Formats: sequence, structure tokens, C-alpha cells
Amino acid sequence: MSVIVTDHGFTPDDWPDSPVSVDSFNHDPATQDATALDLPGDTPPEEIEGRFAALTHIRIAIPGFGDGRGLTLARQLRRMGFQGRLRAQGPVIADQYTMLRRSGFDEVEIPDALAARQPENDWLSRADWKATSYQAILQGKTGKQVA
Repeated sequence: MSVIVTDHGFTPDDWPDSPVSVDSFNHDPATQDATALDLPGDTPPEEIEGRFAALTHIRIAIPGFGDGRGLTLARQLRRMGFQGRLRAQGPVIADQYTMLRRSGFDEVEIPDALAARQPENDWLSRADWKATSYQAILQGKTGKQVA
């Protein structure tokens, strides 16, 4: 099982039941109209570029909290025009939530064991990810002063 994290805390999982793998999506004509896609974090974004028409959900696997390839992929997919739901899946930690959201992810799917170690309040304390950023502080857009 897993737990879904959004800006509102732990939420029910309403992901489509049958996401297709990128391998199937690229090689099986029957999956060309799939609405949900599972991608490894190291997928070259060019593999699905220009094929977002039917896709409404993309889940990117992040194998460990030290692996940033999924964040890069999420950013690239957003820049290429994907506007559907983007989910990070894996053992990322609450401290990474802000960066995941800023990279383009809408939500995070974490293992139950991680949710037990980092309960909902740990994630909610990072849910105000738009409030401040290093760049905004430097640009004076937050009301905070740079020392």
C-alpha cells in the first residue's frame, strides 16, 4: 500500500487503475490512447514528446530520496506542455516536498512505512511551497529581507 500526499495532507488515492508502462506506450499500438502512464525517473522525455493528447496522468518513479532524475523529468515534461496530473512515486522525504512541487509534481505517493515515520503534519508543514523561495527573497517579493 501507499499514501498520497498533496498540499492538503494525506488524501485518498484516485489514480486510474490501469496505467501503462512507457515500454508499452512506445511499442504497443493498443496503448496509444492511454490516459495514465508510468515512467521510470531516467526516461528521456523525448520518448513521449508530442504525445500528450490523451494523457491525463503521469506517475514518475523516484527510486530514492537522493535521486533527482525524476524531478528533472517532471520539469522537462511541464516545459514540453504536459498539463495533466503529475505524481512522484517513491521513498522521498517530507523535506523534499517543496522541491517536488516546484519541479512540477502535483502530488507524491509514498510507502506506508515512510508515512508512519513522517506523519501528515510533517508534510503539511511544507505545503506552503509557494510562499517563499530563495529567488523570491532575493527579488524582494516576499517581504523578507536579505541579510
